[in-house]
Amino acid sequence: MPARGTARKATSRAGFGLAWTTLLALLLAAAPSLAAEFEAGVARVRITPPTPSWMSGYAARTRPSDGVLQDLWAKALAVRDGEGHRVVIVSTDLIGLSRVISTDVVARVGERFGLDSSQILLNSSHTHCGPLVWQNLPVLLDLDAEDERAVETYGRGLADKLVGLVGAALDDLAPARLAVGHGAVGFAVNRRVRTPEGYRIGVNPDGPVDHDVPVLKVTAPDGSVRAVLFGYACHNTTLRGDVYQINGDYAGQAQETLERDHPGVTALFLMLCGGDQNPHPREKLSLARRHGRALAAEVSRLMGASLHPVRPPIRTASEEVRLEFAVHTRGLFEEESRHSDPHRRRRASLMLAAYDRGDPVRDVPYPVQAVRFGPDLTFLALGGEVVVDYALRSKRDYPDENLVVVGYSHDVMCYIPSRRVLREEGYEAVESMIYYGQPGRFAESVEETIFAAIRRVMEKAGADRSNPSAASVR
Repeated sequence: MPARGTARKATSRAGFGLAWTTLLALLLAAAPSLAAEFEAGVARVRITPPTPSWMSGYAARTRPSDGVLQDLWAKALAVRDGEGHRVVIVSTDLIGLSRVISTDVVARVGERFGLDSSQILLNSSHTHCGPLVWQNLPVLLDLDAEDERAVETYGRGLADKLVGLVGAALDDLAPARLAVGHGAVGFAVNRRVRTPEGYRIGVNPDGPVDHDVPVLKVTAPDGSVRAVLFGYACHNTTLRGDVYQINGDYAGQAQETLERDHPGVTALFLMLCGGDQNPHPREKLSLARRHGRALAAEVSRLMGASLHPVRPPIRTASEEVRLEFAVHTRGLFEEESRHSDPHRRRRASLMLAAYDRGDPVRDVPYPVQAVRFGPDLTFLALGGEVVVDYALRSKRDYPDENLVVVGYSHDVMCYIPSRRVLREEGYEAVESMIYYGQPGRFAESVEETIFAAIRRVMEKAGADRSNPSAASVR
């Protein structure tokens, strides 16, 4: 018969073993549930146009593309939480989507997959070395009927591909963990330079910028990385209009580098509020590669760092508001129709046709969307070429939110100037409206109209607006 002390030790060891076994069982049971807080799916489809194709971004181009330096892609990340709430984020290596394409895609996605407009985020990288997109920048180039049919055919095929892409990402859903972090790279520079003749495009090292690089990492329960979603606020204009080969500029280079360095990972780029930001330096392919590698290196660094876990639930909200243009008259466009600039004449033709229909263009529909992952991450998606002031003000207005402000989303209908930029005038506020086929500058109300919509969608998505800033960037 063992001694009493020995029996107590044996009982203690048995109790400890039972407790450890129980704890281990609980941990093992908890692991799948932690992994199953989300399901994620990824998919991609090539959207490289046929060669030759007319390219977008620069009015100075005089002929179609003559080659492909780099394939263009549309990629999708689908996420579903444990309650069944879903969102699909789509990135495209394009100058921008038009309203006719984005609304078609959203409608068909709703019919086929049961997603509403708040549950799909469509973003464009704004590469200036991609194809013309149907009904985007409608007076940029003077195309003949055959070329117009080719652009429309590509646009319709693009919409079909995007709908199929969303379905493929949803079919790929599997248990996943999400984590978020932020870094920075510094090649973006404010391009609005004050001169005696007004604001011109150049290099303004003292202008407002946002060098943030947000990164969302998606991993399988075994720790392998499936996808990385990252963004930056800078025009994809390292290459100029004398380049006639299709490519994704620095954003394409960054995605390609990440996928080469991390086999099996899908890299998706989001264009943030880079409407008045340019890469610096620029004008050489080697510089596009350098900027892309710098961005990819920062994303890779964050992928290997300790990131903040992202938790459910997913909450989404969206709405469409009307942005008013400054007052204009028919006589203004009658005069412009005789202008020496062909772009102005083409814009005048569009505006006079609208007057003839009895429906002059007084405003434009504008999409605003919020996608919130629990208390850990919120995407605020805005249409158009949004200047950086909107990101800076949004982050001040929502200091307790981990906020990523995404421009170039859904419909890229024109530049979206802040009140400050509108008052300063220059390309983003005035001249660019010609190429977009809009009647002219916005009314003074544009910034406050957008922020009223931002407040509504953020509230619907459950965002916290404690300690809001009352003043916008001036």
